[in-house]
Amino acid sequence: MQVKAAMIDEYAAIQVADWFKAFSDPTRVKLINALLQRELCVHDLTVLLDMGQSAISHQLRYLRNMRIVKRRKVGKTVFYSLDDSHIEQIFTQTLQHTLHDK
Repeated sequence: MQVKAAMIDEYAAIQVADWFKAFSDPTRVKLINALLQRELCVHDLTVLLDMGQSAISHQLRYLRNMRIVKRRKVGKTVFYSLDDSHIEQIFTQTLQHTLHDK
């Protein structure tokens, strides 16, 4: 059957599911949305989301481990941005789909 031959393997299915889990938390969605606008430091993100530095850092570490965000250090300041254009495309399309019926 052609469909069976085209199915993704177990490893890829797990990777995709884990990736979507990263988008299942509202705080992480807000972080991604903010970083979609521009590169920001942890302090800026704490102000934008009205959350503590520890909570923001924890979520950024999770997103970094999933290769959704990357960091750039300038002196003692760490700036975060989206890892690549795929993240931006997937996030933007998902948001557009969500808002489509409003």
